[in-house]
Amino acid sequence: MSTRPGLRPLLIPLLPILLLAGCSRPPPAAPDNGTPRRQPSHLVETVTIAPREVSTSQERTGTLRARRRVRIHNQEEGEITKMPFYEGEPVAAGQLLVQINDDLLSAELDKAKANTRLARVNLRRVQDLLKRKAASKDELARARNALDVALAEQRLLETRLGHTRITAPFDGVIAERKAEPGDVASKYSHLLTLTDPRSLVIEIDLSELLLPRVKPGDPVQVRIDALGRRSFPGHIRRIHPELDPVTRQGTVEIALDPVPAGARAGQFARVTLETTRAPRLLVPFEAVRRDRGGEYVYRLDRDDRVRRTPVRSGLRIGSGIEILDGLEPGDRVVSRGFLGLSDGNRVEPVDRPPPDTARSGDDGDGTPAGAPKNG
Repeated sequence: MSTRPGLRPLLIPLLPILLLAGCSRPPPAAPDNGTPRRQPSHLVETVTIAPREVSTSQERTGTLRARRRVRIHNQEEGEITKMPFYEGEPVAAGQLLVQINDDLLSAELDKAKANTRLARVNLRRVQDLLKRKAASKDELARARNALDVALAEQRLLETRLGHTRITAPFDGVIAERKAEPGDVASKYSHLLTLTDPRSLVIEIDLSELLLPRVKPGDPVQVRIDALGRRSFPGHIRRIHPELDPVTRQGTVEIALDPVPAGARAGQFARVTLETTRAPRLLVPFEAVRRDRGGEYVYRLDRDDRVRRTPVRSGLRIGSGIEILDGLEPGDRVVSRGFLGLSDGNRVEPVDRPPPDTARSGDDGDGTPAGAPKNG
């Protein structure tokens, strides 16, 4: 048989393939004995849910600020004659901070005192005339009223004169100096700022999930970056009653016990606190799946079939995450082996130890899973 010259190059590479195809045998058919073919088992790793008493270690950052900080304003206008202290200088309670020229008020006070003396003399005269029935009760009432008016005017000027001397309300340090002697200060001008360095506090933000776990008086550790890596003791002084409606976080005020040397308002600080121990249902973090429908886990039933179960998660603690709703103690959930897994599949479970919580200070951030962390 002859072949066309153009087909010969195409047939030569196909000859080995055709020879192998002709020599191969078909695979033997599976024996048909009436038994169904067994599907391979889906191997998964599971964990059994049980409440555990755990606490979380949280680190939050904040800024030192003085709890007692007063802006000194004047209530009387006039020329400043004395202002002896400058920024950074300590003052004691009751020391003179500002003296305003009081010559005019002193003169008006002298006049008021003279009017008071005259009113007293007139009142005694009318009382004597009334005893001799030479004056009426109306005249006596007018004399008493004139004395009351003179006394009120005197007290008013004495009060205004006292406002020309501004003294320190507490022991502290001058933080700001806004005027100088010789300046004419109008009413309610900001002249000085006085701060109490012993009242330094740190305000930190905590998630609404963590706030029920802490209370005033709980001890904390504070590290101030400017003072090195040493930690200082402190405690929770107060917890503000309202939360930010956007972040769902509340403000916690931390006090230092005592305030360390070198600490100043405005410094950056890190606060480490531990929440009280409480029973929590924990699952491994990777056991909680998420999609558009929300959070869920694969829970095993009595027949070792997985059931998609919606859950609500809470705090992340170490390698685990708290389950607030959706599971009960004793439930088994899949923690590994999700590839190809779907609702209703029969699985072959392998038990896994409960999640580790020893490193909760590193991983536990007090925010729900998937929520952004705050510094």
